[in-house]
This record gives sequence, C-alpha cells and structure tokens, in this order.
Amino acid sequence: MAKLLFINPVVREEDVPRHIPYGIALLASIALKEGHDVQVYDANAWRLSDEVLKQVCNADNWDVIAIGGLTTTYGYIKKCLKIIKNESPRALIVAGGGFMTSMPRDIMSWLQEIDIGILGEAFETFSEVLKFVDNKSTSWEAVQGIIYRSENRLIMTESRPIIDNLDILPWPAWDLFPLEEVYFKNSSSLFSEEAYLSQRRIDVNASFGCGLICRYCWHLGTTGDMVVEKNSQGENDVVFTYGRHIRWHSPDYIVKMVLHLRDKYKIDFVNFLDENLMTVDSSSKRIWLKDLCEAWIKAGLQPKARKEGREITKQDIGDGVYWAGTSHATLHNQEILNLMHKAGCTHLVYGLESFDPKILKNLGKGSTREKNIASVSISMKSGIKPIPNIIIGFPEENFESIRNTLTALKELGIFAKPHFATAYPGSEWYNLYKDSILEQYEGDLEAYILDLGDATKITGIISHLFGPMELLGLQAIVHTRDIRSLDKAEIFWNLSRNKEIRYALQNIPTNFKPIKLAGPIKNSRIKAEISS
Repeated sequence: MAKLLFINPVVREEDVPRHIPYGIALLASIALKEGHDVQVYDANAWRLSDEVLKQVCNADNWDVIAIGGLTTTYGYIKKCLKIIKNESPRALIVAGGGFMTSMPRDIMSWLQEIDIGILGEAFETFSEVLKFVDNKSTSWEAVQGIIYRSENRLIMTESRPIIDNLDILPWPAWDLFPLEEVYFKNSSSLFSEEAYLSQRRIDVNASFGCGLICRYCWHLGTTGDMVVEKNSQGENDVVFTYGRHIRWHSPDYIVKMVLHLRDKYKIDFVNFLDENLMTVDSSSKRIWLKDLCEAWIKAGLQPKARKEGREITKQDIGDGVYWAGTSHATLHNQEILNLMHKAGCTHLVYGLESFDPKILKNLGKGSTREKNIASVSISMKSGIKPIPNIIIGFPEENFESIRNTLTALKELGIFAKPHFATAYPGSEWYNLYKDSILEQYEGDLEAYILDLGDATKITGIISHLFGPMELLGLQAIVHTRDIRSLDKAEIFWNLSRNKEIRYALQNIPTNFKPIKLAGPIKNSRIKAEISS
C-alpha cells in the first residue's frame, strides 16, 4: 500500500486558520479505509517555515504527495511544489481541487513539478490513482478525470461522472488535523451571539452544488457542470456548462455524524459549508431541511435555550449543538426559517450582492431589490441573523447602482464593507473578461492568478466605468453609508471625465484610430469616449 502525504496549503494569511480542509479530510479517510499509510501536513493550520516543510518531505519515503485547494492558494502551492520536488524526488505529485480543475492546462504548464492533475470530483479518481501506484502502472489513459504528462505533452482523459449517493462517503478523518491545538481555538466568530460564544466549532458539508447560475461563481465539476471537449488546438480541455445536479447527504447521515462529533470532540457548533442550503431544500421539494431539523431535534442536538424559547447565556454553551449555513433571498420561507431556528440555527449568510435591479437581473441569481430587502426582515423575524454579502465593481456598475445599494443598506440598518467583483477561473466572467484581465497584467495570466485573494482587494477589474482608485473610494463610501460623499464623488467624476475628453479632443495624434471596447481596458477611457 502507498505511503501517502497530504499537504493543506496556506489560505487567507491575513486571518487565523478557521476551517479544516473538508475535501482533503474526506480523501484521507477514503485512503485510510483502503489500507494506505496516510499522513497530513496542515500548513494552513501551523503556519510554519519552509524548513519544516522540508523536514516533513524527508520524514518518510513517500510514494505519493497530494496537494490541492482553491485558486487563491496558488501562490503557496507554487512555492511548496519546488520544495517537494527537491526533497522528495521519487514521490508522485498529485494535485487537485479548484485551482487545478478551473484551468488544468495552464496550471500544468506553469507547475512542471505536478505529475497528475485530478479534475472535478476526486473521491473515485484519487482512489483509482492510488491503485495504479500500488500496481506500479503508468497507463494513465485508462483513468477518467485526470491530466498527466506523456512525452512532453499534456494528456487529458474523459471527465469522470459524479457519484449520485453521497452517503457512501466515509466521515472525514478529523483525527489527522490539529483540532485542539488550532481549530477549536479559532471557533469563535462575530456572526451571532452563539457563534461568538462557541468554543468547539467544526465544519460539515451536507451537500454539493447549487441550482443558480451566478455569473461570478463556479462549481468546478461538483454538479455535473464540467465536460471535456476539444479546444481550438484539437486537444481535450475542460468546459463549464450550466449543468446542475445537486446532491445531498440524508438527514440521518448528517445527524449521526454530528452526534459522533459531539460525543467524541464535545463540539458546540456546526458550520455548514454548503453552497446554498435553500437551493438544496428547493431541489428536494422542500422536505430536506424540514427532515434535517426534525431529526436534529429528535436526536437531542437541539440546544436547551431553543427548547425553552429563551436567549442564550454563557452557561448554555455545550448544551446542544448550534449551527449556521447559507441562504438565498427568494427561496426561503417563514415556516422553514422558524423550524431552523428552533433546531438551533443561529445565522445564515445571504449572498445579496447588490440592491440594484439591473445588476441583480444580469447576475443570473434570480433575485430582485424587493426580495433582497424583504429577506432581511423575514430572517430576523424567525430569530436567525441574516449576514449580508455585498459586492461592488460589477461590469455595469455606475453611481446609480451604488446609490441603490447604499440606500438599501441604510434603510435596513446594515453596515457592510463590500467585496470587489472578481472574475475567478471557472466562472462565466473569467471567460468573458479574460482578454481585458490579460491586458491589465501585461499579458501575464499567472501574475493574475498569483494576485487573486478573497475579493477583499482589487485585482482584475471588470467594471466598465470605474478604475481601481474609484472602486476603493466607492468601497469606503458604501462601508460608511455616506450618501453625501457619493453625490460629491459623482459630480467630481463627471467634471473630470469631461475635462479628459476635451483635452483628448485637442490632442489627437494624426495617426490615431478610434477603438471600440468590449470590456474594461486600462488607460483607454478617453479613446472609448471619442470612439463612441
């Protein structure tokens, strides 16, 4: 059996490590069940030096070293792979997750250390790769869902179908991660009183997929959205579609797992990592969340304060298991929210994004300004705290759309620091604005990938109207709900814009040819104004 080392890359260096890597924990559990020798180096949890990583690589004669994560972990993975290749030259390096699936040919070209890339859902694929390692087989063309190297070429096999029944998956291998030393110490969050008081929180993934087609979002092969087709060079490549096959664990599976977590680790809070609990509930014909809540209460997981219908006190922590997740403004209803609160739900993250009608219509999210506004009071009425996610810098963003969002936030009494609209690989926007992003990064796509974070900073701009300095100012204005400054900014912006146009008209080079812009291209606003 293979000697296998998983490495969890560093993510969100500006924050403490809060979340056990659920995918790696599941793959580790599968590998253990199949008899492999498994170890994990959780670089994100420990945040140690590169010297420690070198020691880990030399700690055993590893057959396989596996690493993976979102695109935002690319920088650490790039650095990490050089160390791995140098310290463990005989190990087969396998990479997977969102960073690989979203752009496999680019990643394999940039990171020559990777031997095998796993595309999309890895549960069956990774298991098959390990069997090939055990059998010392190199006939990788027989393995679905991978990209590999062969005679200086990249070969991509056909996509692997996703599994239908999630309940066949084992529970994650939590024991391989520093729960006591790191993760439980970072349990507390500011989203609700119960979340703040939590001392032993753990994450659970109850479903895969979301029925929405938000143009800024990606699914990366977990919903049947990924297909493999020939590209313009006649080579297999990934293509992401609107395919949506949402899958979920049964309430019985989830409740048994949480009971185990409570009994073994004394957890007091569960955070559901699901893309959107309400789209799962909608897909189940409105029975899944109801059955889950009822099973939660029946199993004795309902917190005492909820059972008695009172506010939580510090002494209540540990008496039952509180929980939280994600929601959607048009898919919840008062009845299910009330039942969720009764079962122990404390807060739901709502991707409201904007309160501008035009932006909401173009997002593909299926919500409206009125629905977004109503969702806050509906959730509050149930006792569940709605946590809004706000974004600015959309392609069609203008002063009116910013004003629509700002006034709604003020009306609702919400303070929120907006994220910036970002075209992550695998999203519809990435393909639409890729040429513009390349120009912003002097043609260096890898520089853009290295720059990507959690959308709290400006990277590739997709706004047709605003540049980085303007977006930073607008972020501060929305954060402080300062309508006066927004009005003044619009006046100044229009005056400056007219001066730029007049100056350009007076200084047109004799060989100048007007251009038309399909997207935001830096330093070209004046030419765009003239050409239009």
